[in-house]
Amino acid sequence: MGRLFLILAFLLTFKDSIGGPQEKRLLKNLMTDYSTLNRPVLNESEALLLTFGVTLQQIIDVDEKNQVLTSTLWLNVEWEDYQLKWNKSEFDGVDSVRIHPKFLWTPDLLMYNSADEQFDGTFQTNVVVSSDGKCLYVPPGIFKSTCKIDITWFPFDDQLCDLKFGSWTYSGWKLDLQLKQDDGGDISSFIKNGEWDLIGVPGKKNSVTYDCCPEPYVDITFTIHIRRRTLYYFFNLIVPCVLISSMALLGFTLPPDSGEKLTLGVTILLSLTVFHNIVAEALPRVSDAMPLLGTYFNCIMMMVASSVVLTVVVLNYHHRTAETHVMPMWVRSVFLQWLPWVLRMNRPKKKITRKTIMMNNRMKELEMKEKASKSLLANVLDIDDDFRPLSVGGGFMRVNGNPMENNVGHNHNHVQPPATPLPQGSCASSRELQCILKEIRYMTNRLRMRDDEEEIVSDWKFAAMVIDRFCLITFTTFTVITTIAVLLSAPHIIVE
Repeated sequence: MGRLFLILAFLLTFKDSIGGPQEKRLLKNLMTDYSTLNRPVLNESEALLLTFGVTLQQIIDVDEKNQVLTSTLWLNVEWEDYQLKWNKSEFDGVDSVRIHPKFLWTPDLLMYNSADEQFDGTFQTNVVVSSDGKCLYVPPGIFKSTCKIDITWFPFDDQLCDLKFGSWTYSGWKLDLQLKQDDGGDISSFIKNGEWDLIGVPGKKNSVTYDCCPEPYVDITFTIHIRRRTLYYFFNLIVPCVLISSMALLGFTLPPDSGEKLTLGVTILLSLTVFHNIVAEALPRVSDAMPLLGTYFNCIMMMVASSVVLTVVVLNYHHRTAETHVMPMWVRSVFLQWLPWVLRMNRPKKKITRKTIMMNNRMKELEMKEKASKSLLANVLDIDDDFRPLSVGGGFMRVNGNPMENNVGHNHNHVQPPATPLPQGSCASSRELQCILKEIRYMTNRLRMRDDEEEIVSDWKFAAMVIDRFCLITFTTFTVITTIAVLLSAPHIIVE
């Protein structure tokens, strides 16, 4: 028990030595006639000079959707109170004391653009009072401030978020604010953010006269200049978008007979729509500007949608036959001649050059002229003009190189020699020969018709192939140019 009593006595003695009787006496002397209501100035007509600064510790969050910036700040407020002066020699060299702000006059500084539910997010700490009357108040706090988000260059964007501090009730004639540092806020102890790079925190003193009051109100506005780090967005949004669009380009190389050509295009379009929705959900719903990434996604989606439409055209051309469609002349000229020549495409055993195109067009013109010069009967029967059917035996006969028709279709402009009577035995032979010739003509016509149909089908398929190749080159060029234009139009490209 004796030992315990000695230990308690020692602790009590040590406690008194920590507080100090001189500091206790000083506080009692200062607080005896002190009033927290009046402004601490000797001349009421003068404004109290208040030095103000901030120390930015961390950027916690930038909520683009709600346009709110959450940051950790230390406020630094200094002023002089004439009631809190003393002579250090009278109090055993005590040069400073710590007093809770509820016992002192403190300026009613608030952040005007606060988005906090309590409006003021500071934690009240002690005020450090020096012997010359200077008061230092450094309250820390987590501040939520409104910030207008500019999404024009998203995700290569810079954001400027203002922190506007000022007295809520004292005008500029009563309380004058002054920047502690000319270059703005202190960022020496800033903790780096994974999404944003801090460029600077410049400050500016403003004097505003509001409609409610004739006297000016002074405020100090700090602008937090931050720049988005694009590594995350580059590898999670831009690169997948480029890869998906390249898959759409590969769809033009897929054979139409595979049956997956249209399915691939629709699937890619749905994938881009999902990526576009992800970007739209992260941005504020404003109509002031279109984000750069959203513009890029819209261009790629338009390209993929166009590729789906042209894929339908390709499949339509590929499955056309001679029984259902007749190839127009402009389609034959564009997709079978000139466009393949421009794209350096050739058909098997048919080299397409400018010379062959001109020769084919010339031969078609000659065929049209020849067909126009033939008689109507020859065009209908698809025979030459110098062959006419004979009424005798139904055979064909040429006399002196001129066709002769027996009493049918007689030409009055020429003198026809008398028909030579045919022997009776030759009539049966001529009938058999006629039947054989008829069958041969039928088989020949069927083979020619089949060859013509196959050639028409082959022409439609080649036209579809030409469209595929043209779309592949066009959309590849569009995708490359769009990607390069988007990256070069950005104010900065940071990949880190």
